[in-house]
Parts: sequence; C-alpha cells; structure tokens
Amino acid sequence: MIRPALLLAAALALAGCKDDQAGVPPAVAMTPEALGHYCQMALTEHDGPKAQIHLKDALAPLFFSQVRDAIAYQHMPEQDGQILVIYVSDMGAAESWAKPGVDNWIDARNAFFVLGSDAIGGMGAAELVPFGSRAGAEAFAKARGGRVARLDEIRNEDVLAPDSDAPDTDGDSDYLERLNALKPEGSP
Repeated sequence: MIRPALLLAAALALAGCKDDQAGVPPAVAMTPEALGHYCQMALTEHDGPKAQIHLKDALAPLFFSQVRDAIAYQHMPEQDGQILVIYVSDMGAAESWAKPGVDNWIDARNAFFVLGSDAIGGMGAAELVPFGSRAGAEAFAKARGGRVARLDEIRNEDVLAPDSDAPDTDGDSDYLERLNALKPEGSP
C-alpha cells in the first residue's frame, strides 16, 4: 500500500512542476520591429546583450536594450506587474558583441552575470553581461574585469545606482547648441 501512495505522490509532484512551467511563456525572437521599453528605439540598432520580461496578462513581452535595464525594472519598488519570466541574451552563444543573437535567449534565473566589467551596453551604460555557463562568465570576467553573480545575487545598488562611468556634465553644457540644431534653416 505504501508503494502506490508513494507513486501517486511522485506523480502529483511532477504534475505540479509541469503546471509551473506551463505558466511560463517562451522567449520571443528579437525582430527589427522590437523596441526597447524605456527608449522606444529598435533593439537591433544597439550592440550588446538584450532582455525581455514577460508580465502576467500582458500580450507581448517588454524588451530592453540593456540587460541592466531589465534587472533594474525587476528591482524597482514601483514596478507592479507580476513578472513571469525574464529572458536574457546568452553572450556565450552570441556571434559577437554587436550581434548578440535574435533567439539565443536563456532564463535569467539560469544565467551567470558578469557585473563591473568594462562592457558598455547598447544605451551607453555599464552592462550586466549574461552567460549560459559559469565557465563563459568567468572567462569574460578574467578578460574584461568584474565579478560573476547569479540573478538572486544582484543587488539594488548594482542596477539602480547612477552609472559611475557616465560623462561628468551638468546636462546643460551644450543646451544652446542642441536647441539651435532643432531650428528650421534660416530662422533667427
């Protein structure tokens, strides 16, 4: 009698695992029409790894031009959508930094991230570089600096703090030049 009960318990446990995976949507291939959630710019026009977040009840994923932005979105206190899954580009499977791949997505929970390297993402900020293997991440960190971390080890200050490598400017130093560039030709 114990054996059938044990088999039934195992079957129910496996069915529960299947239900968990059934609620996770698959990654969506990156197309030229895919736009970054924050910048609304075409993802394929920017170098470096990308990310996509699938929210409960959303018809399409949110795409991000940088992995750092997607992880920051996850960490933001005002983010109220239920995140089902985050996919990131596997840079170990990428053709190059400029061509991270359109469908080599991995679940961010399974990725190894390199934080603090000299890598700059598609929007010009320091990037969290994801890999599908620890060995790939460690090799990248050895060559480009940084440390390897899993998703649950990434802290708020790793993604929400200002980028220390950002240009030192007050933001208005070239204001008039930019404003004049917008004027129609021949106007005062």
